[in-house]
Amino acid sequence: MTEETILANARLILRDEVITGALRLKAGRIAGIEQGGAVPKGATDLGGDYLSPGLVELHTDNLERHLAPRPKVDWPHRAAIVAHDRELAGTGITTVFDAIRVGSIVSDSGKRYGKYARQMADEILGMRDAGALKISHHIHLRAEICSETLEEELAEFGPEDRVGIVSMMDHTPGQRQFSDMDKYRDYVCGKHGLDPAGFEAYVDFLRGLQSRFGATHEAAVVQAAQRYGAALASHDDTTPEQVAASHRHGVSIAEFPTTLAAAEACHGAGIVTVMGAPNLIRGGSHSGNVAALELAQAGRLDILSSDYVPAGLLLAAVRLGEEWGNLAQGMATVTDTPARAAGLADRGRLEVGLRADVIRFSTAEGLPVLNCAWCAGVQVA
Repeated sequence: MTEETILANARLILRDEVITGALRLKAGRIAGIEQGGAVPKGATDLGGDYLSPGLVELHTDNLERHLAPRPKVDWPHRAAIVAHDRELAGTGITTVFDAIRVGSIVSDSGKRYGKYARQMADEILGMRDAGALKISHHIHLRAEICSETLEEELAEFGPEDRVGIVSMMDHTPGQRQFSDMDKYRDYVCGKHGLDPAGFEAYVDFLRGLQSRFGATHEAAVVQAAQRYGAALASHDDTTPEQVAASHRHGVSIAEFPTTLAAAEACHGAGIVTVMGAPNLIRGGSHSGNVAALELAQAGRLDILSSDYVPAGLLLAAVRLGEEWGNLAQGMATVTDTPARAAGLADRGRLEVGLRADVIRFSTAEGLPVLNCAWCAGVQVA
């Protein structure tokens, strides 16, 4: 792309301030930034709308929703990937780390769920390389500690896959996200239709997996992240002791710590904290864990993730800016800070020379409304 796009008379959300100015996009990069409300010849007058860096999503379950739109319904993978891609573009997300589970249960005991990570990654990367996707896709491997096949599935990936994030997920009942066994019972029995005896057998089976494989799988995840050159993330840390263990492993990103004490420990260890946009918007966690707003008010929230509602990311960032009295600070939780945490130095800020990943939005009665999005200078929404 050699033509220049000029977006003028806009409120530019920079890293530390919001200014009135114009943005020049050329050859997929930000070519210039000018202050003031002038509208040069050939420019598009944005009439005071906001221009922000494109949103960077580190953790989303949205692809899974497109792969299985109903229970026991498997949608064609490539069609699901394209639908997921278009949905994210339409919400202002221009960079996504697609979360794919590694680690399966393949025995006849407990609840069976099979391997799919290698095939799924191949399909995403293939669609990306073919130019079929509008936004920038990267791989996030969610490594399930409480599983049977984690080591062999991790071995199927290498540095050539450019995996961006590997997260350690331990969903053993009775700890972390599932510390409250009553809530866990309601969740599992409601989802899988288990009776009391079936539930107890399921819990015993999963705890047995953790006892047999937990330490070995944790070590395998740490080694795999190092081999890939990926950022290592923890998931659902609950206690300072768990955070200390994460720190020893080399974790740099904490996804959804469940308590203020864990978030405080993360801050002390230099680990950035990710919280869910739905948690912030709804005013609390649907699982009974710590509220994102509580962490924000304590200065312990660094990054927002849309988690399971892509449209929530922009809304939550704007609301966070209102809470902090600083829109630039709120937007940084979905742009610059996640980009840096994932090792992407070429995006996340409106700066000359960086990728032209940009979104335009206005507000209607306090609600941010996306008007346009550009990814590497190409309009995608």
